[in-house]
Amino acid sequence: MIYVRKAEERGHARHGWLESWHTFSFANYYDANFMGFSALRVINEDIIDAGQGFGTHPHKDMEILTYVLSGTVEHQDSMGNKEQIPAGEFQIMSAGSGVRHSEYNASNTEALHLYQIWIIPERTGIEPRYDQRRFPDVKGRQFVLTPDARDGSLKVYQDMTLSRWVLAAGDNDSIEIEAGRRIWIQVVKGDVTVNGQAVGTSDALAIWDESALILQAERDAEVLLFDLPPV
Repeated sequence: MIYVRKAEERGHARHGWLESWHTFSFANYYDANFMGFSALRVINEDIIDAGQGFGTHPHKDMEILTYVLSGTVEHQDSMGNKEQIPAGEFQIMSAGSGVRHSEYNASNTEALHLYQIWIIPERTGIEPRYDQRRFPDVKGRQFVLTPDARDGSLKVYQDMTLSRWVLAAGDNDSIEIEAGRRIWIQVVKGDVTVNGQAVGTSDALAIWDESALILQAERDAEVLLFDLPPV
């Protein structure tokens, strides 16, 4: 089964300096049919005005992944980390037993564009931690998140993997799916078909009860593929 979540069907909010699209119920956006997907709880696509951002606020018992598409995030947290995350980098923060942090657009002239993704951890009370990484812009598939930090990926405390796929126009690739696993594909940019379903920039697909996927790029594309545990 493949369900297409079109970009324009997401929740949308404009809060002055912040424009945000919510794949799942978040803040004032509520849809009982989109409370999350397997261990995924939040996928927000945010555009943050120059010099603006989220002041210090708490998180607990959540794996929080940020992927910067353009601009630079300035991050500071209660663990003592003060870092900048430029475009093309991924940042993971295990909120675990509790952490406070702030996130700002480091530029005073340019907007910041990013995905923020929340993943429910396998257990509560994990010791908070922070890491960030830039992955080479190679064609094909590369791991971004894995439970064992394999192949240079970032560690996540959940039975899941996140792969980044970079495909040139005309490229195709495939993946077999273990029985019972759930797959979520988020299209970062470009146009692709997945088992014949056509999707474009910011669209997504929820997938279950499929044994294999074939991805075909209609034009240069980048997708994030989440391999998630059964519900």
